[in-house]
Amino acid sequence: MANPKLRGNDLRKLGYPEGRAINLALDILEDRQFNKLDKGSALALLQKIKDDPYAYLRDSLWRELAKEFVPDPSRAVGLNPQVKDYRRYGEAFIEDGARRQMDTAMQLPVTLDGALMPDAHQGYGLPIGGVLAVDNAVIPYGVGMDIGCRMALSVFDLPPRYLGQRTQELKKMLHAHTRFGGKEVFKHPADDPILDRPEFKEIAVVRGKREAAISQLGSSGSGNHFVEWGVVDITTQDNELGVPVGQYLGLLSHSGSRGLGAAIAQHYTKIAMDKCPLPPEARYLAWLDLDTQEGQEYWRAMNLAGDYASACHHDIHRRLSQALGEKPLAKVENHHNFAWKETLPDGRDAIVHRKGATPAGEGVLGVIPGSMTAPGYIVRGRGERDSIQSASHGAGRRLSRTQAKQQVSEGELRRLLRDKGVELIGGGLDEAPMAYKDIHQVMAHQQDLVDVLGSFTPRIVRMDAGSGGSSKYGGE
Repeated sequence: MANPKLRGNDLRKLGYPEGRAINLALDILEDRQFNKLDKGSALALLQKIKDDPYAYLRDSLWRELAKEFVPDPSRAVGLNPQVKDYRRYGEAFIEDGARRQMDTAMQLPVTLDGALMPDAHQGYGLPIGGVLAVDNAVIPYGVGMDIGCRMALSVFDLPPRYLGQRTQELKKMLHAHTRFGGKEVFKHPADDPILDRPEFKEIAVVRGKREAAISQLGSSGSGNHFVEWGVVDITTQDNELGVPVGQYLGLLSHSGSRGLGAAIAQHYTKIAMDKCPLPPEARYLAWLDLDTQEGQEYWRAMNLAGDYASACHHDIHRRLSQALGEKPLAKVENHHNFAWKETLPDGRDAIVHRKGATPAGEGVLGVIPGSMTAPGYIVRGRGERDSIQSASHGAGRRLSRTQAKQQVSEGELRRLLRDKGVELIGGGLDEAPMAYKDIHQVMAHQQDLVDVLGSFTPRIVRMDAGSGGSSKYGGE
């Protein structure tokens, strides 16, 4: 290829769909008048074509590519002219890009209701922190790539001083019993009933990922996924955990459905975009009708991926509990990046998408993490109607990964970890605490959504080192 610096994955990050659009773009860039463009200029040009394809329809060179982003008028699905009203929590913390994405989602013909959480930031399709209720349809990118991503907490009857007394031992446990990223897997992965589910035989895209699902069982993804030891502080006597007020050793994990979930998301998003062509600004909100074969197939695959993510967490906590020689006093598990069949307060049946949002129905328990140096919170949902019984799924990003790498130095991160008494294994500058919003401010904006039962403060954190981080932080 004449421009070796540019790859299909670069175009995918711009929002180019799989298939013809990417192939066309790369082929045109081989033309002699473009092959000397630097990568940044080429991507800027391709972004303009995607954002304003009509401006390039008269250009003989770019016409065919521009057509890929112009809805076919014979099949196009239009947006409602008005943005349905929706509640925004902590609006001052929410970037304009996320707000615009949510506005677009509230114009879909199938939309019934929506809400935006205080940790919201821009993503693909529905913003992260977006909650969207629709009529008898499911939006693959409203669920997200990491289907069923979740938090899992185990509370052990051991005092916090155990962390200081057994630091090296606990770090070795994390090294021995956790795996991260695309390459690390257990030599002998656990067997689990999830692997015998009929979906692995009956759904083609799932069938093709079964071997990967077997090898990745019990592992965690890259990015912001982690497994960490820390201090659980139960502050509310009246709690469903059955744990007295006090401080305990805790184990917290965050990860999702690995390659299985990503494959399902990519496959069915492409189908949805083909069957439900939307204007360019809404194309990633394409939906599948649940009365269709494709809609039902995605629904089954989504639920399988969610259950697989849960099985991975159970394996992580089983391995580490056995290594610790303790059974948990209590466990809390909740997920996001999922769609639920629910009844709205006005009695309408709906499919509720929570992309990076925590279910917070009345009495429902969950964990809302902060960052590797900030506490997370054990919460009980209050069933708030305006938030569609939802809360934030974390602190939310303040800086993109690229911005964090540019603005945060290794020295700054090392000093902050030392000051907070946190040992970090792996991790990178893109996940530095400075890249995240203030969890205390985020929680202050959702006091009506959840009651706080206690907190979890990280002390020994393991993350993937493959994103550019290293294991040197914390003395590793």
